[in-house]
Amino acid sequence: MSRIFLVDDHTMVREGLRSVLEKAGHQVVGEDADPAHALTVLSQLAPDVLLLDLNLNGSSGLMLLLELQRRNLMLPTIVLTMSAHPHQVSEALRMGALGYVLKGASSRELLQAIETVRQGQRFLGEGVVALRHDGADLLALDDPLSQLTTRERQIMEQVARGQTSAAIAKQLNLSPKTVETYRSRLMRKLGVDNLPGLVRFAMQCGMLQGET
Repeated sequence: MSRIFLVDDHTMVREGLRSVLEKAGHQVVGEDADPAHALTVLSQLAPDVLLLDLNLNGSSGLMLLLELQRRNLMLPTIVLTMSAHPHQVSEALRMGALGYVLKGASSRELLQAIETVRQGQRFLGEGVVALRHDGADLLALDDPLSQLTTRERQIMEQVARGQTSAAIAKQLNLSPKTVETYRSRLMRKLGVDNLPGLVRFAMQCGMLQGET
């Protein structure tokens, strides 16, 4: 069972999602139509998964993603929206979303997305993957670094340079525990099992080109 929070400005959509999720054994711990208010509630509830629409009464779910990232609230987030524009997908993933699913998807696909992002893995719905077959420019999504947030890249680079969690925490004004959480999430995302593997990955991606 996952504790899930919904952010969508359509009441009927939230009601439908709640019905599907609760029938599957998940718990909807809260819902909101206002991203600003949702931010306050999310910091208190710390749900397992956030389901987020991008178009919210003239506001943007991307701004909520950005603020969550700024506050180091590492909530596994699935963007659940009508739009599948390649640029919008890339931006959502760059701002920290782990999943992107279209509202026309099946309940089965959504439930699969929830299980996947809870494990720290990316999930792209069938409607998003289909963009590749339509000739859309989704090269950025194939870049392994594209799935990392700005903060994750910062921490990955410092870990690869041999910095301790305490040193990284001091430099980035985080707690050592938060740095450890980021490091574990990095390894899950990139499919590496240990620190040497993370260093090798960083070198292969050119992150340590300035090192001698």
